[in-house]
Amino acid sequence: MTLPDDAQTAVAARFPGAATLGLLVPPGSRPLAGTALADVAWTTEHLELQAVTGRTADRRVLATLWWYSASLVLLGPALAGLVAGRALSARLEDTTLHVVGDLPWAATATAATGDVVVELRDSLAAVVATVAEAGGLREAPLRAIATDALANKLLALGRSRRDVGAVTALAGPLAREAGLPAPRFVEAGGRRFTRRASCCQIWRVPHEVLCTSCPRRDAAERQVLLEDTAARMG
Repeated sequence: MTLPDDAQTAVAARFPGAATLGLLVPPGSRPLAGTALADVAWTTEHLELQAVTGRTADRRVLATLWWYSASLVLLGPALAGLVAGRALSARLEDTTLHVVGDLPWAATATAATGDVVVELRDSLAAVVATVAEAGGLREAPLRAIATDALANKLLALGRSRRDVGAVTALAGPLAREAGLPAPRFVEAGGRRFTRRASCCQIWRVPHEVLCTSCPRRDAAERQVLLEDTAARMG
């Protein structure tokens, strides 16, 4: 069912800071059809362009970084609609990503959902298979990235609504039904963070380092860094 143009705007209005959650179209962005993410030819060309303009030509690293950024944005409308109680589609055909530079910053859905879990499962499976083929990767690490994206997006939505516990409680059932590994969370400094199952591979790019929450870090070091992050969040 097609939605009126303001359907996602109504959902976004229920989340303070909706622009930072990727629920509003950024000024100056350009649209990218959601179906492009499941197009092997388009994804291959995109990775080739990234190899020219980026700081690495490693196709596997580029594919992982692309999916790490795209997955968090792609999941936004459907998860926000679920939390807000107003259904938004997770179908690629109903989704537009909004790109700034080389990266997607927001996504919008133009239809209501029939079954958000089925749509999430099908969309994620299609894109994971595409990125794996274009990047020469196994699918398992890409599914782990999708799990972390789901957990991170729900965590951000929960923080926006000041109801982290209830919103992040949706992560486990959603991931299970969508065919993803189980999401995990950890407490640090009185804040909840995603205990990541995936590595974005940014550390393989020259002059970059491991992320604060990277699973490659020593657990004790990661906990200290997360507690420091929590303290700076206030």
